[in-house]
Amino acid sequence: MQLEMTIPKKRLTPRQMQLLKAISSFQASRCYSPTIGEMASELGISRSTVFEHIAELRRKDLLSGCQGRARSLQLTSKAQNLLNQLGDDSPTYSSQASAGIELVGKVAAGLPIEAVENKDNLSLNSHFGNRDDIFALEVTGDSMVDENIRDGDFVICRRSPTAGDGQLVIAAVDNGDATLKRFYKEKHQVRLQPANDDYEPIYSDNCRIEAVVVGLLRKF
Repeated sequence: MQLEMTIPKKRLTPRQMQLLKAISSFQASRCYSPTIGEMASELGISRSTVFEHIAELRRKDLLSGCQGRARSLQLTSKAQNLLNQLGDDSPTYSSQASAGIELVGKVAAGLPIEAVENKDNLSLNSHFGNRDDIFALEVTGDSMVDENIRDGDFVICRRSPTAGDGQLVIAAVDNGDATLKRFYKEKHQVRLQPANDDYEPIYSDNCRIEAVVVGLLRKF
């Protein structure tokens, strides 16, 4: 029988466990890693304290990443196994909420059509699948308004390290910050193209694709 070795919870301090969970939650919700400053603000502790805990978590093989590079922290498989063993503390939702919104038929946006009621449920899972690599991000800013993507919208994303020319992507550039743009490969670099004449394209030879955009949600 094969035994799986993990780090017992008692070998981590409460603050280290809190930091590990915070990094996992941040990555799951935003698809990129937090900075030391963001973790310090989230946990209400100093940057130097966060740095010390990160160093200790690295030593315990629970975190990996390039030192000195922003947003490069990643949970190791050992850390993921540990968090899985501890269970999911995230809020649960009723089965009614999980089922989605009632879908009762179709409506014409051109010539009128016969109104036939056909009850079903409309949910994110029914359109995009119940997959671990699907997540949503709230759009902040107006650099993509000419693509009809507005501030306050939600983009549905699929985690992917690659993208094709012209795809809408979530990409991290040189400073580690993530941005929503159209992706184009050029000779020696990539171009992240906004959809607003008030913004200049972003050119980079150090661009990391985090996800491709597969859908859009908007509340009127």
